[in-house]
Amino acid sequence: MKKTILLILLLLECICIYAQRATVAAAANLRYVLEEIKTQYVSENPKVNLQISYGSSGMLTQQIMNGAPFDLFLSADTVFPNKIKEKGQASGEVETYCYGKVVMWSASIDVSKGIKSVLSPEIKKISVASPANAPYGENTVAMLKKQNIYDKISKKIVWGENINQTAQFVFSENAEIGFIALSLALAPEMKNKGKYYVLPEDICPPVKQAAVLINGWEKNGEAAKFLEYLTSVQCEAIWEKYGYNVNYGK
Repeated sequence: MKKTILLILLLLECICIYAQRATVAAAANLRYVLEEIKTQYVSENPKVNLQISYGSSGMLTQQIMNGAPFDLFLSADTVFPNKIKEKGQASGEVETYCYGKVVMWSASIDVSKGIKSVLSPEIKKISVASPANAPYGENTVAMLKKQNIYDKISKKIVWGENINQTAQFVFSENAEIGFIALSLALAPEMKNKGKYYVLPEDICPPVKQAAVLINGWEKNGEAAKFLEYLTSVQCEAIWEKYGYNVNYGK
């Protein structure tokens, strides 16, 4: 009898733990801001088991479409979440949660003169995120083409799989200049290690980032709670700390 009661209690405990578990797929540019939000969230909800996987939005979309067990997708754009919704794999609406900015970053080159800095003959390599998978890379390429610069530097471009790898290329000086998310330029690893130039909105509009809940999240509900939390006023200061705008266009 005692063994039966113990088994029931253990099962109930497992169910309770599972009910407070959420798995999140998040765009690579969110690594630092989300880890800080996660720490704050877990400190307020100590029983929550929150797992976050980072990667390019395109790669994460493919994983979700192939059945990866995620509850929530935080993309670096609105296109990929809508693709998931169109495939019938999302629950609820696609929700915008922040706007990010693209910057030029360098550990050795003066980028204060703006976008024309990339035309300097001393620059041999320029890191850019793959536009097929990374929205920040797509914005960068569109901007370079609009400014009639892309064809002049295309042979110098080193393509990163995602925005974190792109930042690593330029941080390690395997590229003299990199186009990365402002959030990474403000991250502890890169802050004060180089200089950055925020691309003006008239040539490179803010990157609209959206989220969507994945089918099956209803089994516990923690993913929806986390999404609501990270879009609440409790997290606005953290988003702003990493250069994001949560009220753009409102």
